[in-house]
Amino acid sequence: MKKLVIVALGGNSLIRDKEHLTINDQYCEIQKTVNHIVDIIEAGYKVVVTHGNGPQVGFILARSEIAYKYEKLHFVPLLNCVADTQGAIGFQIQLALNNELKKRNLKQKAVTIVTQVKVAKNDYAFKNPEKPIGNFYTHKEIDEVKKKHPDWIMISDAGRGYRRVVPSPKPLEIIELDMVKNLMANGHIVITVGGGGIPVVQDDNGYFKGIDAVIDKDFASALLATNLGAEMLVISTSVDKVCLNFGKKDETPLSQITYNQAKEYIKQGHFALGSMLPKIDAILFYLKNGGQKAIITKPEDLKKAIIGKAGTHIKIDK
Repeated sequence: MKKLVIVALGGNSLIRDKEHLTINDQYCEIQKTVNHIVDIIEAGYKVVVTHGNGPQVGFILARSEIAYKYEKLHFVPLLNCVADTQGAIGFQIQLALNNELKKRNLKQKAVTIVTQVKVAKNDYAFKNPEKPIGNFYTHKEIDEVKKKHPDWIMISDAGRGYRRVVPSPKPLEIIELDMVKNLMANGHIVITVGGGGIPVVQDDNGYFKGIDAVIDKDFASALLATNLGAEMLVISTSVDKVCLNFGKKDETPLSQITYNQAKEYIKQGHFALGSMLPKIDAILFYLKNGGQKAIITKPEDLKKAIIGKAGTHIKIDK
């Protein structure tokens, strides 16, 4: 039986740099990444794809503000931004995947599911927003941003600049999970829980409604991997490997660590809240709940990482 790999693509890893921010630029990066995903499929693995949306949500919110300022058009709620990016980014991944599969004479088809994810109404995160979204701002820009958006909560993000933070409740249930399973059973490559999923809460009568928040993409991917019994969770990001003392003179890349070592490194403060810490937390959840192995790597190293030649590999202690 083919092993199942969940490939979680970071929203930032779909953007090359500040000079390449257009939709076409993003599609070019997706095409490159998709080549490596199809390499994994061609090597005999089953794949489910998830993706981030932090910068892309920021773009939509910025457009919404400009449209309101000049044309008095309505603002786009945060949860709708998540839904919009699920469709837009999912479409590009689906398009690129199907084209690459056809090029290699592979019969599978990719399909995107606009996915809702249940969260708790009383989640701690709604009173303590910590999830970074949108653009990075420099130290020089931060005062102007605060004047323009006095209601925004801004944090310094891993030395890369300042970003807005919003509530990030824990994912409890993937509403469309059975649909994902059905599509997989029919041989399809599913793109799901984009941006962590659209957050919804359930009332006492069982009805759902959307709520403004951003679910961490990596944690939602870990929940998906757990629910599907995936043998491997691969988180694709913009760095080669997880590092101790990141950005310092004694920066040390890690090739292999265990569950307990990762927990100890968290205690020592090695992983930043806005970058690596959520990824490690998600992986620890996955491993604790039956996962076999997780990898953090760059998109172009996906195939090499799968066979143990790149990235940081994290396993449960024996």
